[in-house]
Amino acid sequence: MYRTVVNRILLTKNTGGGRRCLLRFPHLRTAVTSSRFSTTTEPQTFPNRPLNPADSSTSSSLTSFQTSSAAGDIPRQERKNPQAEYQGEQARFLQASLRHVLRLGWSEEAMIAGAKEVGISPSIVGSFPRKEAALVEFFMDDCLQRLIDRIDSGEELQDLIPSQRIYKLVRFRLEMQAPYVSKWPQALSIQAHPLNVSTSFKQRAMLVDEIWHAAGDEASDLDWYVKRTVLGGIYSTTEIYMLTDSSPEFRDTWLFLDNRVKDAFDLKKTIQEAKYLAEAVGAGMGSSLQGFVGKVIQR
Repeated sequence: MYRTVVNRILLTKNTGGGRRCLLRFPHLRTAVTSSRFSTTTEPQTFPNRPLNPADSSTSSSLTSFQTSSAAGDIPRQERKNPQAEYQGEQARFLQASLRHVLRLGWSEEAMIAGAKEVGISPSIVGSFPRKEAALVEFFMDDCLQRLIDRIDSGEELQDLIPSQRIYKLVRFRLEMQAPYVSKWPQALSIQAHPLNVSTSFKQRAMLVDEIWHAAGDEASDLDWYVKRTVLGGIYSTTEIYMLTDSSPEFRDTWLFLDNRVKDAFDLKKTIQEAKYLAEAVGAGMGSSLQGFVGKVIQR
C-alpha cells in the first residue's frame, strides 16, 4: 500500500496471513512509547530535527492540524499494527475501558472500571502516566487499524474515483467516533493538551496519509504536503461539524463532508485550468506574461 518517497512516515509491509500492519519509524516509535509509558515529562527530541516549541504551547489545538498534517518530515520505514505497542493485557484492559467512556468519559474512572471488568488489578492504570490520554490514543490506533483492514479488503473502493474514495474513507473513520460523539469534545481537549498534542498530530498524519494512498496518490514532491494539509483540514472541520449535528444518522455531516471534498477537487481543477490559460496567453502575448501569471498561481 505504502510507497517509499521522500518526507514520509511509514511504509507498507505484509505479514503472515496477508494482514497489513504498521511499524513506526524507530525514533518516532520511541518517542510515542516514551510519552505513553514513562514517568518523565521531558519533551521528546528527534534525531536531526529541532524541537518544535509549538508542541508544548498551551495554545495548540487540533484544528491547527490543517497546517501540521505534513508532520511526516522523515522517510517511511516498515509498518506494523498500530496497536503493537500495547501488550496483550494492556490492550484487553483498554478495550474494556472504552465500554465505560459513555458513562464515565475519557477518564481514569473509566479505565479503573475497565480493569475491574476484565479481572485485572486497577493498579494497571498507574502504568499509564498520562492515563486518559492513553485511552484516547488507544482508541485512535484501534480505529486506524480497522480502517486499514477495510482498505485492504479492497471491495468497497473498487471502481471509485479518488474523490469518492476519500469521501468514503473519511466517513467510515468518523462513523467509528459516532458512538462517542457526546464525549468527543473531552477527547479533543485531551489531545490538545501540550503533553499529548505531538502524539495526536502523528496519529492524524498517519490517518491522512493512509487515506490518500488508498485514493491512489503517488505524489513525492511538494504536492504530497499540499494534499495532506487539505485533507487534514477536511477531516478536522468535518469532525468538529459532527459534534453539533442533530440530524438523523449525521446526515448533515456527510453532506458537509461531501461538499468539502468536492470543493477541494474543484479547486485543484480550477488551478490546473488557470495554468493552461497562462500557457495559452503566454504563447500569444509573450513568455513574460506567462511567467507572471504562473507566479501568481503558485502563491
